[in-house]
Amino acid sequence: MTDPLAEIVTLLQPVTTHSKVVSGAGAWGVRRSDAGHPFYCVVLEGACRLAAGVREPVTLRQGDFVLIPAAHDFSMTSLATVGPAAFHTSPVELRPGEFRLGDASAVPDTHLVVGHCVFRSADAALLVSLLPELVHVRGEQRLATLVQLVRDESRAQRAGREVVLARLLEVLLIEALRSSAETGASPGLLRALADVRLSAAIRRMHEHPARAWTIAQLAKEAALSRSAFFERFSRAVGIAPMEYLLAWRMALAKDLLRHNACNIAEVAERVGYSSASTFSVAFTRHAGLPPSQYAREHVGAHPGH
Repeated sequence: MTDPLAEIVTLLQPVTTHSKVVSGAGAWGVRRSDAGHPFYCVVLEGACRLAAGVREPVTLRQGDFVLIPAAHDFSMTSLATVGPAAFHTSPVELRPGEFRLGDASAVPDTHLVVGHCVFRSADAALLVSLLPELVHVRGEQRLATLVQLVRDESRAQRAGREVVLARLLEVLLIEALRSSAETGASPGLLRALADVRLSAAIRRMHEHPARAWTIAQLAKEAALSRSAFFERFSRAVGIAPMEYLLAWRMALAKDLLRHNACNIAEVAERVGYSSASTFSVAFTRHAGLPPSQYAREHVGAHPGH
């Protein structure tokens, strides 16, 4: 059975940039602006507070995992009262890959593993928009184990390191999103997949992207009326069903063109177009350049690098 969540994470092409162990003692605070790159953190010991965007600050405790698929401005602080001065002190590097926040001479009460990665996909913005803005998972040991594996692998210089890291990151992201039971999250794919009716329709779209789907057919898959399906889908995902289907088809087409997997006519057929010319028109409108030019410019490349 097709797993839309796994497909989207795989298409994102996550690549780790760095991970580190951070300990904190006393009052400390750190602000980051990550230009929309993914950020994750697992609390190994103690507790801290995370503030991201306009959301209420979240208290993270031992065993918690948090993922921000597109981090912009966020801050992490100790639970102790933090004044503005705490944000002006730089982390102290204790040893390679290990940093101290707050009082470097005190016994730390908080230990974290934090990591950053990038999504190489040319469609990262689209795909990330289908994910929740913030995923907070409590008490999932599997996630802590996966983070530890990512950290160990990123430090080792073993053969096949990049391949192993890419696969571990995919599993980590899928596990984090799957573990999140926050169905009240911001509109996106996770929220829709938590809805039994909508997930049936989404899985069918992913299984058969080339089918000439209509709202009526998708509504039937979801066992809903056309109007109820359209409204429920749009509210949950944040875009209309046909807009989602088009975006998914184009993401698949770009992936096929990048990998030089087949010619334009074959790509057109695989993503639901009756001819290469109708596909070319739709692709050009969506991507801003013809598929042949896109293939020439992107084949074998790693978008985002």
